[in-house]
Amino acid sequence: MYNPVKLHFGKGVTQKLGKAASGYGKKALLVYGKGSVKKSGEYDQVIKSLTGAGIEVFEYPGIKPNPVVEDVEKAAELGREKGVEMIIAVGGGSVLDSAKYISISMPSEHSCWEMASGKIKPEASVPLLGVLTLAATGSEMNMFAVVQNDREQKKIGYGHPLMFPKQSFLDPSFTLSVPADHTAYGVVDLIAHCLEGWFGEGEASLTDRFIVSIIREAVEYGPALLREPDNYDLRARIMFAATMALNGLTATGRKSGDWGVHAIGHCLSVLWDIPHGASLSIAFPAWMKLQESRIPERISTLGREVFGSSDPSQTIRHFSDFFSLLGSPVKISGTGIEAGDKAPARLLEVMKINEVNGSVHKLSESDYHFLVREMMQ
Repeated sequence: MYNPVKLHFGKGVTQKLGKAASGYGKKALLVYGKGSVKKSGEYDQVIKSLTGAGIEVFEYPGIKPNPVVEDVEKAAELGREKGVEMIIAVGGGSVLDSAKYISISMPSEHSCWEMASGKIKPEASVPLLGVLTLAATGSEMNMFAVVQNDREQKKIGYGHPLMFPKQSFLDPSFTLSVPADHTAYGVVDLIAHCLEGWFGEGEASLTDRFIVSIIREAVEYGPALLREPDNYDLRARIMFAATMALNGLTATGRKSGDWGVHAIGHCLSVLWDIPHGASLSIAFPAWMKLQESRIPERISTLGREVFGSSDPSQTIRHFSDFFSLLGSPVKISGTGIEAGDKAPARLLEVMKINEVNGSVHKLSESDYHFLVREMMQ
């Protein structure tokens, strides 16, 4: 297990950002999304901390919720042009993921897509500091990122030790302005990360207990947070759970997680730009139904530990009902997207293009058809 990220957690921790950043240089590339950080005030706090430490800031705004290659390439070019010595990512998982790819692209002559697709290995990276504004992906404390190539209709996850942030700043009050739907998607996402570990390869009873505890935390505090979105303590609990769900803790002692459901969800995002968490609440119940007769004991154990029910079908129902309770869709029709009659065929095609599969639980073409039917119904 290896995790070199220095994590700062709690109210006001972003005030330390400027001092921390000054240890990496005097020029920073600030990367953020569509502008919500300016409306909510996080932008002003970050700028104040950085400029107060004598750091010159260059900005690349407008990162999409599903990060794309074009933004990474443009931001990397801006960073090279300005001679920045660090990257500051302010936002949720998409912003941090984009920043990770920017960090390995800037010192390289190769595109981030060549590295994401495994053609080229990164050899260096620009130091990255994260300021988290959404509890979901765990990207603030891991070496993984996803990026989307719309031309090729592919979305790829990739990880390398050079992509770990140097430091991350997690102030739960920065998530108070997150709307209900994206709060819900974040809870789904952290549970999905735990489930990918649960259905991985190898027995690790203590890690199972870590996983179950994190899911229980989300099941208990997620609905409470949606009822009380201004509750700082609930925001803090969910934020901490999301970080722990994908910082290595839930993978320890196993050869690998499965990650097949994330591969399915990526296809939904490529086709219809469905938010990542929403894609997972659609894909996971369908995937578990596919696996119900193949790994019933594993599903039963999970159900008993989380919901007190040992029946596999009831376990699947409990997860589906919980996602619905949060307000996250469990079918494609629940997204409000008019997919059309050709949607099943399009989804099958994109799944084939992306070679959707799990590391442990392999998927056949007939499995693809089953999954598409379940998600479309």
